[in-house]
Amino acid sequence: MNTITESLGLALRLILQADPELLRIVALSLRVSGSACALGMGLGLALGAWLAVTRLPGHRLLTGSVNTLLALPSVVVGLVVYLLLSRSGPLGSWGLLFTPAAMVFAQTLLVVPLVAALARRLVADALSEGGDQLRSLGAGPLSAALLMLLHERRAVLTLGLTAFGRAVSEVGAVMVVGGNIFGATRVMTTAIALETSKGDLPLALALGLILLGVVGAANALVGLLRPGAAPLSEGLA
Repeated sequence: MNTITESLGLALRLILQADPELLRIVALSLRVSGSACALGMGLGLALGAWLAVTRLPGHRLLTGSVNTLLALPSVVVGLVVYLLLSRSGPLGSWGLLFTPAAMVFAQTLLVVPLVAALARRLVADALSEGGDQLRSLGAGPLSAALLMLLHERRAVLTLGLTAFGRAVSEVGAVMVVGGNIFGATRVMTTAIALETSKGDLPLALALGLILLGVVGAANALVGLLRPGAAPLSEGLA
């Protein structure tokens, strides 16, 4: 391919013609990242709610550790998951390495600290405003935290979209544990890296455009949801 214009034209043609390989890669990306986001949200929200109300010894260290994990390089997560799932690892008998399940596992580990850190802050702020009301009704600390998450559902949905954007745009961890196997573990980010190195720019550009569209749509929804949730009295009614 001689020019960027020609490559872009072919990329748009692949998208408009719904190229089967393109659709297969996109579908797997959305399935892997969607599953990781759902698992990460469940674990992260529970951990964040617990961190917001617990006062056990070592709480500050645990909170700091979660915040530190926000900056953990994705390739390090991939390496940890690889060691766990390799034949000599403790989970090697499961046979998950170089499968979509391993990619979901890795992306979940990336999403959980993000969700937990943001959920902890969300619950702490919400409890400072309406926690007394819940406690007067007999709610325990953890119950109050979970009720606040339910009340702040719009903020939680925004958090989920942010987590999905983090997962779907990640490349290092899924490359390490997925192997970018044709027809099996190729997702948008790993395929873009591979096709670019091979010089197949049309497919790489097509996947890049779709990935930008997916992330852009998630960010647009975050912007629409940002105004805030209903008043606390309405949420408790």
